[in-house]
Parts: sequence; C-alpha cells; structure tokens
Amino acid sequence: MAKSSENEHPHKSFGWAAKDTSGILSPFHFSRRENGPDDVAIKILFCGVCHSDLHTIKNDWGFTTYPVVPGHEIVGIVTKTGDNVKKFKVGDRVGVGVIVESCKECECCKQDLESYCPKPVFTYNSPYYDGTRTHGGYSDFVVVHQHYVLQFPENLPLDAGAPLLCAGITVYSPMIYYGMTEPGKHLGVAGLGGLGHVAIKFGKAFGLKVTVISSSPNKESEAISKLGADSFLLSTDPAKFKEAIGTMDYIIDTISAVHSLTSLLALLKLNGKLVTVGLPSKPLELPVFPLVMGRKLIGGSNFGGIKETQEMLNFCGKHNIAADIELIKIDQINTAMERLVKSDVKYRFVIDVGNSLSTS
Repeated sequence: MAKSSENEHPHKSFGWAAKDTSGILSPFHFSRRENGPDDVAIKILFCGVCHSDLHTIKNDWGFTTYPVVPGHEIVGIVTKTGDNVKKFKVGDRVGVGVIVESCKECECCKQDLESYCPKPVFTYNSPYYDGTRTHGGYSDFVVVHQHYVLQFPENLPLDAGAPLLCAGITVYSPMIYYGMTEPGKHLGVAGLGGLGHVAIKFGKAFGLKVTVISSSPNKESEAISKLGADSFLLSTDPAKFKEAIGTMDYIIDTISAVHSLTSLLALLKLNGKLVTVGLPSKPLELPVFPLVMGRKLIGGSNFGGIKETQEMLNFCGKHNIAADIELIKIDQINTAMERLVKSDVKYRFVIDVGNSLSTS
C-alpha cells in the first residue's frame, strides 16, 4: 500500500494544495525527502504565481494528479547542504525554477538545455525518480538537487525577482537564441502581461527600440510611462497599424489567446523574426505567403536551461531588472487565481510565503 503524501518522506512540510478540478487551494500537510549528498534544503520566502499554476490546479491540460502544491518561481534561503555541495552554503539567497531534475545524459542535458530533456522532473505535479510526486513553492521549504538551484544576485530583490525564474527566462532565452539583441534594432512585444512586461525591460537593456503591440488602449500609458517602451501600437487601429507595417526587426509574441499571425508578420521587415512563447489552447493559422515573400522566420521557445537561467539572473542583477508584482498573503491565493483568469494583475502575483504561511 502506497504511503500518503504526509508520510512518504521523513520531514513534515506544509503548504496550500488543490485537491480537485475546482482548483480551490487550501492548507495541506505533506512531507519532503531527507537531504542527500547533492541536495540543498531551502526555506521558501517568496513564490511567484504563474499562469501555468492556474492551468494545473484546474487540470486544463489533462495531466494533473491531485493533491497538487503549485509554484515554480521559488526564492528563499539555504538552510542545509549535502556533503557534495560546494557551490552553496547555509544563508545563501537562491532560487528554483520550473524543473528540479533531468536525465543528465541526453544531448539536451549535455548542452545545458535541461528544459528540452525528454525526461524532465518538473518542480510540481511531476513523478520523481523515486516514485513520489513533486510539490512546489506554495509551501514552507523544498529540497532540490544542487544542479537545479540558482544563485540570486545580492542586489536583486527576492520578491520581485521570483517571476524571473519562469516569466523572465521564458522571454530571455528566445531573445538570446534567435539573436534578438542587436542594439538599435526594433523589437515588437505582442501582449502586455507577465511575460510581455519583462520582455520590454530586457529589450531596453539590450539597447533595442521597443514597441508594445496590444488590443487594449488603456495599456498605452503603462507601457510607455512606467515600463519604458518607446511606443505603443493599438492592434485594433487600422490607420496606425498600416503605418507600422514593415517597421520591426523582431517580434516576441507572448499572447496566450488565439490570435492572428498574419497581422504580426506584416509588421516585420525583410528577414524579420517572429518568436512565440505564449501557449494558445487552439492551433494558430500559419500564413506561408508572407513568410516566403519576406524571407521571415517564425520560431518558438521553451524556458531556458539552468546555465542560461543563471546568466539571465546575473544580467538582471547588472541591469536592475525585476518584475512588477503584487505581493499577496497565502490566504489570498484563491482570490488571486480568480483575478488571474481576468488578467487583473500588473503584472505578476507573488506570495509572501515566509510571512504568511502558517500551520494553524
């Protein structure tokens, strides 16, 4: 008979979990494994709330195993290290992102691209190699193999830095891989949300001209005045859109709803690149004619590997890049999820785990 989540490991843990497809999160007692020689134990201080968390707790993708403790934008303080751990010490500021294990043997892992490993272990809702299931950062502490732990730069705030572990690396990785970093070039950011607002900050740090592309006119002031975009293109304004045709070198498409690729491709110059990181629930139509006539490229990208994620955090520390967040207590999480459905957040919820999680 299989042991319960509360008793399968030696160390008691506490968090908030979804128990069924209602997605309602509530207090949950479970357990964490003992530190192995390569493990790092982390007291969780903050955890970002990702749209993936929302999909998972409601089983929108069809592979949730309940109960599930979400959270893969984890930051905290090291409390214990295994005998083989030399890179981290007790008291270090660290982070844990989307994965906590991979096979370490495939070509992807050998190229520091663990995010593309065919056998990843995700930070939550994933079978671990010992047969147990992983639980995420809506909890008091976590034990992680040292390879998947990230150092946080001293000047990077832990709360506003947490979303960089998913939202940040999801836009940074394709910008690096597809060469969307040449100073003076023109970057379009389609969609202004958790991913898009960080993409603006990266674009400006790389020295790009940045235009936000959105169907919401009320986002113009925010995009330019607060986030530092150079311009705003209302996609529903035919006259303005016509003026912008053929003016952009790159577009990073963060839109998760079904939308037109034809209009975005029209904005690109010859040899322009459109990279999509949003995950619409239905396939998008791919217009071939503008691709051929403009020698344009459409690409996609997952979150980055561990090495690249560390490089991204260091870059953010150097350029003072962090997410714009709304800090919440753990008992506000269900209201936050309701607001997330409505895109009612600017631009990322972060749970103040260290100051609000209680076993009472």
